Amino acid sequence: MDIENRKKQLLSSLPYILGVTISFIIALSIRLRPSASVFLSNGFVRFGGNDPWYHLRNVDYILNNFPNILWFDAYTQYPYGTSQVFAPLYDVFLALIIWILGFGNPSQELIHTTAAYYPAFLGALVVIPTYFAAKWLFDRRVGLLASFLIAVAPGQFLSRSIIGFNDHHIAETLLTTIIVMFLIMALRTLKEHPISFANLKNHEFSALKPVLPYIILAGISLGAYSLAWLGAVFFSFIIGIYITVQHVVDHMHKRSTDYLAITGVVVFAIALLMVLLVPELRGRSLLMRGLAGGIVAFPILTLISMELNKRNLKNYYYPLSILLLSVIVVAAAKILSPPTYSLVTSLASYFTLTGGGLTVAEASPLLIQGGVFTLQPIWYNFALAGVFSFIALAILAYVAIYKHNNREQTFLIVWSVMIIWAMLQQNRFAYYYSVNASILAAYLGVKVLDFAGWKDVDNPFKEATDGIGRWFKQIKPLHVVSLIIMVLILAYPSYDIADQQTRGTGGPNGYWIEATMWLNSNTPDPGLDYYESYDVIDSGELYPYPDTAYGVMSWWDYGHWIEVIGHRIPNANPFQQGVGGRRNSIDEENQPGASTFFTAQSEGEATAVLEAVHPDPDKAGARYVVSDVEMATGKFYAMAAWTLDTNDYYVGVQTDQGTQTVPGERYFNSMESRLHIFDGNGLEQYRLVHETPAASTAEIGYKQVYNVLFSNGNNIEESNTGYVKIFEYVEGATIAGEAPEGEIVTISTTIKTSTGRTFLYSQSMVSDGAFEFVVPYSTLGSLAGETQFDTMPVSQYAVTYGDVVEKVDVAERDVLDGNVIEL
Repeated sequence: MDIENRKKQLLSSLPYILGVTISFIIALSIRLRPSASVFLSNGFVRFGGNDPWYHLRNVDYILNNFPNILWFDAYTQYPYGTSQVFAPLYDVFLALIIWILGFGNPSQELIHTTAAYYPAFLGALVVIPTYFAAKWLFDRRVGLLASFLIAVAPGQFLSRSIIGFNDHHIAETLLTTIIVMFLIMALRTLKEHPISFANLKNHEFSALKPVLPYIILAGISLGAYSLAWLGAVFFSFIIGIYITVQHVVDHMHKRSTDYLAITGVVVFAIALLMVLLVPELRGRSLLMRGLAGGIVAFPILTLISMELNKRNLKNYYYPLSILLLSVIVVAAAKILSPPTYSLVTSLASYFTLTGGGLTVAEASPLLIQGGVFTLQPIWYNFALAGVFSFIALAILAYVAIYKHNNREQTFLIVWSVMIIWAMLQQNRFAYYYSVNASILAAYLGVKVLDFAGWKDVDNPFKEATDGIGRWFKQIKPLHVVSLIIMVLILAYPSYDIADQQTRGTGGPNGYWIEATMWLNSNTPDPGLDYYESYDVIDSGELYPYPDTAYGVMSWWDYGHWIEVIGHRIPNANPFQQGVGGRRNSIDEENQPGASTFFTAQSEGEATAVLEAVHPDPDKAGARYVVSDVEMATGKFYAMAAWTLDTNDYYVGVQTDQGTQTVPGERYFNSMESRLHIFDGNGLEQYRLVHETPAASTAEIGYKQVYNVLFSNGNNIEESNTGYVKIFEYVEGATIAGEAPEGEIVTISTTIKTSTGRTFLYSQSMVSDGAFEFVVPYSTLGSLAGETQFDTMPVSQYAVTYGDVVEKVDVAERDVLDGNVIEL
């Protein structure tokens, strides 16, 4: 009989197994569409975004030092290096897969190819726990529809799980959905198999048997999540909020809260133990204190409930007691344990950014774009499923408050509200809410379908004989029409947006790939092994680099590309390290770094910043400066924002079309403008050594503004130049001589770039009987072991005054050593 029942259960599950499988295939196929833009014709794999490149760095390192992890990286944030920013699980698991596929010796092609496919498979796998979470929350029909909706979900969820976007964000979504799945399974099981402290006290462990596997698996999942993202205290906080809310609900309904304390302690204890097994993570106080805090807090919540019940006190004393206890704990922590107080306050402002932090695209508020409130991101990320989800959430909240309380649905409400709170502050958390939106929209969608009569339609596989035939007899036109309409309303807009999003994956364009590969091949070796096991240095201390090491100054967006493709050491990186500027208005002055360098108003000011990057006065903070046209145009405002001073870089001018905002004089005085717009013309210690081909950009418009408003007749050519330009910081050769007092002396030469473009480099001064110029270009070519530049003068320097013209050659050694050449 048991075998027969199992056959029937399996048969009745077939349409759902088939449906989830189809959803998985759809999800995977959507994510693999942009493969042509990821696997380029030259064999190069282009990973989307910035952080995926650092994950590739980690995986590369693990496979070259298997199974050791890169806990400290000296190949970024020169001259300090940086401790590992990412939790290890995502990269370790990927490296293990690659190691197995490569039989212990994987090729670089296998590493890059597997890393490109990895996020797409993880994204498609989210379909499965979404189905089970929705099924246990409601029923299998909701689970099936939810799995289909998450399969076609657009927005942040899709973009972070698309082929080539090798980042841990999709692992966060997958693991939190698995945590939710097991917690909901545990909560459902606890209804039929309640547990209490009395069971433990009387050694009645058999009472735990039905629910313990789900609790343990939830704890393992939370532990895995904590090992995949260092900010995992976020979801631990959500679980803690739910357990607190459920404590209050149960107490108000005179129900035991023992099961909440036991479940919470076991889940958090397992997660904490898993984190403790990784010694390098033990110093992450936010994560450790969050998990430990839950282990202590959950039994206290239950104890307070028990004591109040014993004393027959009013129910409302319980939430008041919790509130009072919270205030006391926070106040005591501020005095006795500042780290604990910092944990609490950091959670209260966990996602709040100011100044330059607001220019980080993924960290900006969801509904604020360009300082303007808009609902467009809701449509972009969730389409109509988002709208349905908010309606469903309101319905469930009403049911929970005024009808009946359901533990697992209360968890769904708390979980959803907390994710909404997070994504409103940082839009990237929309990739979390895609799961909530799918489940909630599916719940409402099935409710509508039930209203259309679907609740009376039997499962076609419920009976072994003639099930499908009977099912077709039950189907009426209204059923078919309602189903088609519901799928079209919920799924088609999502699919349409997803289709548009799969046209590309972002990441470095061809210009940046060419530029960073040029750095790799044509600049001196820093003298540091890329795969070395570096000594861990305390934060803020200088790394003991060899004398041959140097930094590469660029905007932080490009730091990982410079490191991973160029194998050179960036000063700033996408961890917002080395950015400089001011993080808040309390800082008295700007710190040295990328933002301060590129916004400097003179070469001398910029050089002072560059030298201040390295505390050793005998060493420069960087040898190369890399600029792209985006830094010179659209991204310049972000650089200024990090200094908390954006005034007058852009000004309003009256035109025939009304007031237009254009770059102002302060912008054109900036170091970024001097380098990219003016090619470094007139600079003494910065020379252009390479540029990529040009592209159609806003550069021409900036030059037109300069010629009309600020050139004073000294117009510059209005053309697009190299998309990426690489400059070298050098001592500069000094050319000195005599000229009649009061004469205007000019030194000039024509520079020919790697693209064949030419421009005039010149300086002028008024002689006081003598003249002296510091020039950065060599006219005699490069030296072995130094920069192999492909941009240089086409002839000697010409020094002119009056009717006199003197020609002079400058050797590369003179430029590098700062030698003086007497005329």
